[in-house]
Amino acid sequence: MPIADPPTEMLVLDAFVSLCGREPWQARLADLGARANPGSLCGRATQQRYALELALSRLTDHRAAAKAGPAERRLCGLARDAVALADSLPPAARTRLQDQLLAGLTGEATLIPLFHLLRTASILRSRGFAVRFDGLAEDAPYDLLIERGGATAEVVCETVSAEEGRPVPRGDWWALVDAINPELQTWLAAHPGRYLLKMTLPEGMSGPDQLAELQRRITDLLAAEKRQDSGAQAVLKLDPLMLAGAQAGDRAGGLPARLRAQFGPEAHLAVTADPGSGSVFALAARAGRENAIAAAVCRRAALVAESRLTGAHPGILAIFLEDLDRTDWQVLRGEQLELEGAVRRFLTTAPARRVVAVSCTSRFEMFGASDGVPEGELRFRNPSHAASKAPGLAPAILSSV
Repeated sequence: MPIADPPTEMLVLDAFVSLCGREPWQARLADLGARANPGSLCGRATQQRYALELALSRLTDHRAAAKAGPAERRLCGLARDAVALADSLPPAARTRLQDQLLAGLTGEATLIPLFHLLRTASILRSRGFAVRFDGLAEDAPYDLLIERGGATAEVVCETVSAEEGRPVPRGDWWALVDAINPELQTWLAAHPGRYLLKMTLPEGMSGPDQLAELQRRITDLLAAEKRQDSGAQAVLKLDPLMLAGAQAGDRAGGLPARLRAQFGPEAHLAVTADPGSGSVFALAARAGRENAIAAAVCRRAALVAESRLTGAHPGILAIFLEDLDRTDWQVLRGEQLELEGAVRRFLTTAPARRVVAVSCTSRFEMFGASDGVPEGELRFRNPSHAASKAPGLAPAILSSV
């Protein structure tokens, strides 16, 4: 029986891995395998954060590649673009591209920024623009130079983490829950029942010192069988869990959904359960101020507008919002127009004088989620820029909302 030819995705990924360097690629996968423990919140967060890398890794397997879904094929297409781009670049520029790949495979970094660049270029080409990778080819401060109908624009591709706008970063919350969970399970076994520990963090929480202090206070509260502990950094209150129909199952109508309904989209939630006894210990934490993700986007936009646009051509800021979950993205795009309002206010400021438009996108669009932004990005045009009505730039700058 003849051996089937390898799927196209496998061939593409083999070339992509060669571009990355096989040793760095294998080292990264080994590191992710050690960190992506599905039994911990930090492990599950690692799986989510590095979903791109893990999806590409799966495509190097014959059987997985043969069953590649739409999202994996999208990512494979961008990997193909990376290989084609490398082949088109002179040696020095190719080295810069490989340096970006290596940086994305190191430490806490990801390949998302580079794939955002590749995806932005692909979208612009599909809209009729000629695209040059001046950032790589000529070491320009901006990333892309695009031209259509006699009009030219510089494009900066920037990635902004939503963690920059959270007073309680989710990474710190997950680390706290993982650290305290064994103690909660031991305590719950000795105190069967259903409990809710509410935490108010007036100034937010970040860093190992604050995490260690909060863990100590939770441990002391439980050991002393106290109901409340108040301090400047946190107010802890332990109550019976009184949500009607509460369950540990993470499904519609279950405990997580009911907690979310009670505490709102910005609350940090976790549940520890003892299935044998039906005991449950839920945690809910809120900061003393609201998330400011849209403000974080605009702070970064102001910085890159002044440092990465030359002013020789109109500038477009293509911003990728990282570390978002579905609720975050829906809230930012929702009825309050939080993201739109913040960006439009930014476009009236002095740092935006070189910016003709800002676009915002996320993993939901990159991965082709059904509830992503229909056009693949939110766009906001700067009506005060001299090039805002240039017909050649219209597909890249006309507001999408």
